[in-house]
Amino acid sequence: MSDPVWNVMLATCPSRTSLARVANKWTAMIVIALSDGAARFGAIRDRVGGISAKVLAETLRDLERDGLLTRKAYDEMPPRVEYDLTPLGLTLREPLTALGRWAETHIAEVLAARDEYDRR
Repeated sequence: MSDPVWNVMLATCPSRTSLARVANKWTAMIVIALSDGAARFGAIRDRVGGISAKVLAETLRDLERDGLLTRKAYDEMPPRVEYDLTPLGLTLREPLTALGRWAETHIAEVLAARDEYDRR
């Protein structure tokens, strides 16, 4: 039996949920934050400015469920938990880092376009 052919453009295709997860702004920032290796919850929160603890916890849980990161709890006091990208999650590092660089490089143009649009 051959593998199914996925098409993200079809409403019934399950790949849409993966695209939605990857396209989420917090996912991109978390992947970028973990691109240099494992980090604890607080370190990720510090790197990703503006994310609430609740949203960070939910997003980390979703990424773990999708196989994009691992959560490792250490048996020590006080408890310590680290998050790290899986091999699958590492495949997102390059495209999402590039997307972040694109946003930084082109923000002046985007802001100018918004101003022009708003003036009309």
